[in-house]
Amino acid sequence: MQAFSYRTIQQPTQGLYKEKGSKFLAFAYPVSSEAVIKKYLEALRKEYFDARHHCYAWMLGPDKQRFRAADDGEPNHSAGDPILGQIRSRDLTDVLVVVVRYFGGIKLGVGGLISAYRLAAEDALQQAIVDTREVRAAVTLQYDYGATPEVMRVVKEFDVAITAQEYTDGCVLRGTVALQTQPALAGKIDLLRALGVGVALLETGAPAS
Repeated sequence: MQAFSYRTIQQPTQGLYKEKGSKFLAFAYPVSSEAVIKKYLEALRKEYFDARHHCYAWMLGPDKQRFRAADDGEPNHSAGDPILGQIRSRDLTDVLVVVVRYFGGIKLGVGGLISAYRLAAEDALQQAIVDTREVRAAVTLQYDYGATPEVMRVVKEFDVAITAQEYTDGCVLRGTVALQTQPALAGKIDLLRALGVGVALLETGAPAS
């Protein structure tokens, strides 16, 4: 089912969990792409270069179909999956959570690791302020100069956020609109065209977020 809104965090947060001498430092970030995720991971590995493990999980997109969990040398599914589980349990997306572990000399066992990574991730996410954001679709309108008043009324009626405008032989307006109202916008443009107004909806598309 198409998602019209999604939940993410406003800003980076941190958490901490300690168990038998091991320290689990957790970091949660709002992210928009795998390139941004890579930069955060590289920065943490550089800053905490002496840590034994940098385990993480991320989720991208309003449909939550893009995700990854990484154990970074810990037993399979003992670190990344518990972190990802915390993201899912809060119904979040466009989020990266990294847990940096400093080994304390006493092995925790797989069950202990699962609990520690889960609790560290939970602590970081509990500090976060969660936003609910609408999914927006990209739209491009092409219109005659004479149709400008009608187009501007449409922009206001459908709360189109203008990102770029071009003026040559005609006019081109690029922007975004709430995905939920995109069909109604297309219907409005069709109606205007039927009434002889020189406007066309060239393309639409739903960005990932």
